[in-house]
Amino acid sequence: MASVLNFGAVRVHLGEKSGKYPDGNQLIVQGADMRVAFDTPEVANRIGPELDTVDLVILGHVHEDHMAGLHRLPHAPVQVHEADLAAAQSWDGLCQHYGYPTDVLEAMHAIVQKDFHYQPRPDATGYSDGALWDLGGGVRVRAHHLPGHTAGHCALVVESEGLAFIGDIDLSGFGPYYGDATSNLSDFRRTLKKVAELDVRIWATSHHKAVITDRAQFLTDLARFAGKIDERSAQLLAYLQTPHSLDELVDRRLLYPQGYDVPFVPCAERYTIGMHLAELQSQGQIQALDDGRFWAV
Repeated sequence: MASVLNFGAVRVHLGEKSGKYPDGNQLIVQGADMRVAFDTPEVANRIGPELDTVDLVILGHVHEDHMAGLHRLPHAPVQVHEADLAAAQSWDGLCQHYGYPTDVLEAMHAIVQKDFHYQPRPDATGYSDGALWDLGGGVRVRAHHLPGHTAGHCALVVESEGLAFIGDIDLSGFGPYYGDATSNLSDFRRTLKKVAELDVRIWATSHHKAVITDRAQFLTDLARFAGKIDERSAQLLAYLQTPHSLDELVDRRLLYPQGYDVPFVPCAERYTIGMHLAELQSQGQIQALDDGRFWAV
C-alpha cells in the first residue's frame, strides 16, 4: 500500500522512491460534488477504490508514465491540455508527440504496453490555459499552462488548498527534460520563471521530490533544477572546443551515461542537443562549419 500525505482536500499517494520514474505520485482531490485524479502513474494500480471511483481524470501532460492507471478508469472522463490532446487520444498521436523513428516507436510500443498498461483514450477532451474545475464545497482546480517538457504541460493548482501539482517540473537532479518532438527549450526557460510566481504554499511533483511545503526550499530546488540547462550548454561548449557533428555529439551524450541504452535515448539526446546548438548559435557562441560540424567561437 502506498504512503499517503494529506493536505485538506488533496491526498498524495507516493509512488516508489517518492515517485521516481518509471513510477510517479498520484494526487486525488475530493470536493463536495466530485473526486478528481491528477494523472494516473504506476502507483495508481496499487490504490484501490479511492481511485476507481473518481469522477474525472485531469492529465497535467501526456507521457506513458502518466497514463499507467487509465486502463482501470474506462468510466471516467479524461481531460488534457489541447496541445497534448492528440497524444492522449491515439498511439499515432503519441508517436507524433515522441517524434522518434519507426524502429524506436515499435520498441517503445512494446515497452508502454508491458510496463505502463498503455491504453489510448480516444474519448479524451481538451482544456486550455486558465481552465477551472469547481469540485464543490469551495474546492477549485485551475490549469496553468507551463510548456517546455511537452507542448501542453500544465500545473494543476488546487486554489482552495494553495497547492500546485507541477508535474514534470520535478526538481530532480537530472534536471529539465525536453527530449521529444513537442519539447521546447526556450519555453522551458520561461516556464521555470513562471512556476516560481504561482500563488501557492505547497508544491507537489510527479517524481522525486513529491511534496515541498517550504517556499525557500522550493526556490532553492528550482534554481538547482533550472541550472542544469546552463550546465548542459557549458558541457556542449567544452565538447565544441574541437569541431563536432550532431551525430558525434549524440554519441558523446549530454543527458544519459554511456551504457544506458533504452531505445529512446539517442532520440532524446538528438532533440536536446539540437535545441542547445540552436540556442548557442543564436547567441553567437558557436558557429556552423561548411561541413555541417559545429565549433565554439
